[in-house]
Amino acid sequence: METFIIAGLGNPRQRFEGTRHNSGFEAAECLSRKTDIPINREGFQAMYGSGFFGGKKFILLKPQTFMNLSGNSLKEAADYYGIQPDHIIVMFDDVNFPCGRLRIRGGGSAGGHNGIKSIISALDSEDFPRVRIGVGGNQGQEDLKDHVLSRFRGHDKEVMDLAFEAAAEAALCIAREGVTEAMNRFNGLELDPVKAEQQRLEAQEKAERRARYLAEKKLKAQPEQEAGREAEAQPGPEPQQ
Repeated sequence: METFIIAGLGNPRQRFEGTRHNSGFEAAECLSRKTDIPINREGFQAMYGSGFFGGKKFILLKPQTFMNLSGNSLKEAADYYGIQPDHIIVMFDDVNFPCGRLRIRGGGSAGGHNGIKSIISALDSEDFPRVRIGVGGNQGQEDLKDHVLSRFRGHDKEVMDLAFEAAAEAALCIAREGVTEAMNRFNGLELDPVKAEQQRLEAQEKAERRARYLAEKKLKAQPEQEAGREAEAQPGPEPQQ
């Protein structure tokens, strides 16, 4: 049976709960509820759970090594279960995207994320799928470390609750239908209801402008068409005898 490790990255200990850097943990808990696979066992330097869902076996993993050593935990689990990198899916926070924006990738560099850097080093491979969860940039207002260790407030928290659910769905989509399908479905998905409504209104306005343009073009063409038909109807010169 096909087996996948799906890891959500974060930092252990209560003082880190709910921080931006623990978005991977939050997504893993959503995935646990969706698959009914509890993450309640200790092993592989992690809290983990294993079970079956949709005809596949899943190991859900929350490394307890702290972010910078996440790779140690994934390496232990991958070696134990004999899992290759392309069957290891990692969910983690990304400050390069606004809150709630997801970005699916099939591999690549760490992009400055220390957890991914550790995993690449431990697995000796960049070829593992990722679900990047946008947590918003600090926009120069505070130190990056302070920013990722801050908590979501107000509207951002509402959006992120939707993002964690979507990230869990994206991880399952990768396992069931492949990275390309997950990219098509989740990359660019707007989860912020305010922004989604704005996009809907902009698309509607664009469609209305297009319809008006086509209608005006049609009206303008009608006199020219009628003039052409009248010219065709005029009798030609009498033939010479």
